[in-house]
Amino acid sequence: MKDLLKDLNKAFENKVRLGIMSALMVNEYVDFNTLKDLLGASDGNLASHLKSLEKSEYITFEKEFIDRKPNTKYMATKAGKSAFVKHVKAIEQLIK
Repeated sequence: MKDLLKDLNKAFENKVRLGIMSALMVNEYVDFNTLKDLLGASDGNLASHLKSLEKSEYITFEKEFIDRKPNTKYMATKAGKSAFVKHVKAIEQLIK
């Protein structure tokens, strides 16, 4: 049992961060407002979780302007995708 727990990643224990990574695993990128709507998170709450994943180097972002409005797109990094897959596999092993 202890061996199964070692692959769980604290970065993904929060439901918002789990949701962010889940969305980024199946999309090339997702913008801030889409993530906010999808997860039902406030601006501040979402921003703090994105920053946490950014610090872990699990996500990256690009800022651009669309019709003079700022738009931030988030993408999962290679390291983030690998860590998330490992985390999900650990959960699957726990369920078995």
